[in-house]
Amino acid sequence: MPSDDRSAAVPTTDDPSARAESLRRQIRRHSHLYYVRDAPEITDAEYDALFKALQDIEAAHPEVVTPDTPTLAIGGPPVGAFGKVLHPHPMLSLDNAFSPDGVRAWGERVLRRLADVDPDVAVDVDHDVDPDVDRDITSNGEVTADALTYVLEPKVDGVAVALRYRDGVLVQGATRGDGTLGEDITANVRTIRGVPLRIPAVDGPLPDGVVIPADLEVRGEVYLPLDGFAAMNERALAIEGRTYANPRNAAAGSLRQLDSSITASRPLRLITYGVPDPHALGVASHWDLLNALEAIGLPGNPDRRRFTDLDAALAYADAWLARRSSLNYLADGIVLKVDRLALQDALGSVSHHPRWAVAYKTASEEATTVVVAINVNVGRTGKLVPHATLEPVGIGGVTVSQATLHNEDYVTERDIRVGDTVLVKRAGEVIPQVIKVVPELRPSDALPWHMPDRCPVCGEPVTRTPGEADTYCTNAACPEQLVRHVEHFVARGAMDIDGLGEKLVAQFVSDGLIADVADLYNLVPADLEGREGFAEKRIANVIAAIDASRHRPVRRLLIGLGIRHVGSTVAAALAGAFGGLDALAAADEAALTAVDGVGPEIAASVVAWFAVPRNRALVERLTAAGVRVADPDWVPPAVASAASDGSTLPLSGKKLVLTGTLPTMTRDEAAARIEAAGGKVVGSVSAKTDYVVAGEAAGSKLAKAVELGVAVIDEAGLIDLVGSGIQM
Repeated sequence: MPSDDRSAAVPTTDDPSARAESLRRQIRRHSHLYYVRDAPEITDAEYDALFKALQDIEAAHPEVVTPDTPTLAIGGPPVGAFGKVLHPHPMLSLDNAFSPDGVRAWGERVLRRLADVDPDVAVDVDHDVDPDVDRDITSNGEVTADALTYVLEPKVDGVAVALRYRDGVLVQGATRGDGTLGEDITANVRTIRGVPLRIPAVDGPLPDGVVIPADLEVRGEVYLPLDGFAAMNERALAIEGRTYANPRNAAAGSLRQLDSSITASRPLRLITYGVPDPHALGVASHWDLLNALEAIGLPGNPDRRRFTDLDAALAYADAWLARRSSLNYLADGIVLKVDRLALQDALGSVSHHPRWAVAYKTASEEATTVVVAINVNVGRTGKLVPHATLEPVGIGGVTVSQATLHNEDYVTERDIRVGDTVLVKRAGEVIPQVIKVVPELRPSDALPWHMPDRCPVCGEPVTRTPGEADTYCTNAACPEQLVRHVEHFVARGAMDIDGLGEKLVAQFVSDGLIADVADLYNLVPADLEGREGFAEKRIANVIAAIDASRHRPVRRLLIGLGIRHVGSTVAAALAGAFGGLDALAAADEAALTAVDGVGPEIAASVVAWFAVPRNRALVERLTAAGVRVADPDWVPPAVASAASDGSTLPLSGKKLVLTGTLPTMTRDEAAARIEAAGGKVVGSVSAKTDYVVAGEAAGSKLAKAVELGVAVIDEAGLIDLVGSGIQM
């Protein structure tokens, strides 16, 4: 392997075609090391520099662009609809086993089936079995248990896809669909990091005997890592005021975006597990097939194992299933496969599943139970969320007695009623959900359910905006809404008042001590004395935490106020632009949308919040309580920009965008470092952005930065920029 491939070296040759190809080779290699081998050799910033250099060459010399160039992975213009793809080889499901005995029963069926195969097939089988296990085949050709080897692979809970490579270039990606007919998602698959657009993805010899056929279909699972899913939800909550239900549905929705640039912004990943015709690659076993796929650049699961004994395989499966909650992805079981391809051929398939594989699941993720009641919770924004109280039932090793129903439409579309027998699903850490009703078991007196027209807590009328699914209680003094609002206000990302948990806040509201968040600053030690768990030291700590929160920056107060669509990034942008709540309250939508990262929807939400008299009164009460409502060191952006040339701060006049999850810093901590160094955190990437600080699961902002040629740095690069002397 050339030595210069081990660094982020931009080639110096004058030939643009040679320079582009050298960069593509380096990018493919480093992508392979990162996504397949989990052994990166360069930093994200160095990788981004290579990517940017390739983009620049291709922009200046369009004639050197190739169909497999990595720059196609940032997405393209929207398509009108997805075409249909007929799978030449059906994408079958798997048979299931829910206990060790169930797996052993499958193993016995395998042996019986192999004993019944045609003698000529048995001879072929003998020739394909490893020499060191030939002794375990009887003289009449019968295959014994000891002759079998088994491959175990985690069953990742994602979306099954088929990728087609023609002459080594990715030409098609398709969903499983019904197993016979899927959808063409080629443009979206191209954007998934870790999916090579050309194979082999790296230079070098292939494993002994492995060949790449001219037409190769590879099958795998597209999924969302849990940390990436959490980051997606954080962004969605801050920008859109909503979250995705679970990683699998979010992955499926991401793959079905008509605008592939949206798919590119999602942290999707791929795990491959097979091909319809493995013999075409020149391998004799499934284990060798998985290794061959990795060798040509297609990621596999590092937890796969091979065993020559079914009981040993079961022991590993049980141990792996016991720790799957610690994994960074959802998995609903582990798959056991007969390793030798000749034995797979002899076993064959039925219409639904292959006989040579079984999915082992230790506990059902679904169960039926009865809806005892449908109740409604009220969130901090006043949103009414229905949930079902269930007759307790065991699902996946956990007793479930509650399940979310999301909103009124979810209930009415499924016609869920009190008394219904329903199918409930729980997968991984996802909140249990009612999937469907069993209509045959419905009681004759079960009545349709409707969202109440008054808040179940305060009794005030509720509203639902036409075209939206959610219903709201608009009474800001609603006790339940107030509890959630106070919880949000005191949270670490907002005013960071340690020691005020949900139970204590609910007591304060119930006792009449808190009517809004400003009342927190009227609390005295006597209000805490005598309460369970509150000794003198803890009382002093809580009062001190409340007092310290008076001095938080304005951006933290903005987060705490809970204005719809104003998350940490937008709050920082607004605080930087206006300096305080008085100026922000006086701003109109035009002034707000002039701020980087603030669109019309956010601007309208901010204007609407300050237009409510009780919200204005709250700001006045916070001001009277000594809470900082204006940053004392703030200067207008224009003045700061004019003065930046003579400033000694390392980031004076610089605009930075934060995206993704940083290794050691929260978003707020990174923003604080930037601001302390004289920089400004903005919400969106433009040509005026100086740096994009990218962490894990960085999305569309990173792609935009690469497109515009904005410098991209990681956390270490940010620390280098601000200097070790900058304090948060």
